[in-house]
Amino acid sequence: MTSPENARKVAICETQPATAEGLRSLIEATPGLACAWSVANLPLAVQLARQAPADALILDKQFGTALVVRALEELGEQCPATSVVVWGTRWSEAEAVQYLKAGARGLLKKTASLSVIGQCLTAVAQGAVWVEDSVMPPAAPRQTERLSELTPREQQVLELVRQGLRNREIAAALGIRPGTVKIHLKHIFEKTGIHGRYSLALNLLGRGDGNAARRAEVA
Repeated sequence: MTSPENARKVAICETQPATAEGLRSLIEATPGLACAWSVANLPLAVQLARQAPADALILDKQFGTALVVRALEELGEQCPATSVVVWGTRWSEAEAVQYLKAGARGLLKKTASLSVIGQCLTAVAQGAVWVEDSVMPPAAPRQTERLSELTPREQQVLELVRQGLRNREIAAALGIRPGTVKIHLKHIFEKTGIHGRYSLALNLLGRGDGNAARRAEVA
């Protein structure tokens, strides 16, 4: 059993007090997690993330796409160890791509069950990437079939993209140059018919696992 000292810390930035309190209760009741702090103000959340770092931060998209994207970029620069889960009631694929591109490690709907929310926060706090099925449309069958056409190295690159790693991180993990990563990605785009690194992550992240939410574990 995880001791309170070793529990992963999860912070909350939620506009609705009742929802925030429900999240706090869920986090405290989830083995291995502890609530770090809870605020309803986005700039304050960014400030607290610097002063009282958490392993994960669940962020309400109700603040608006532009402000959330800006906060994600700031958090990525100033608090790289904090994984952010953006959650909301309604989503579009364009919004999801923006959030992933800005650095979100999780995308979750507020209609998700308590068990799924707990699983998502646990996974993201441990460094995984989590994208709920209902946030994004299914991939075309042909795109999934084309995965078998990838070379072993391209499959390695794809797996690291699924995990949320950036090109430089992928290069370091595989012992190759960032430019070589770009070449592999180009070939992956051509073979899958998907264009854009973040669209690739959005459409192929954990596809085919049969779960209600998609999760990519960090190796």
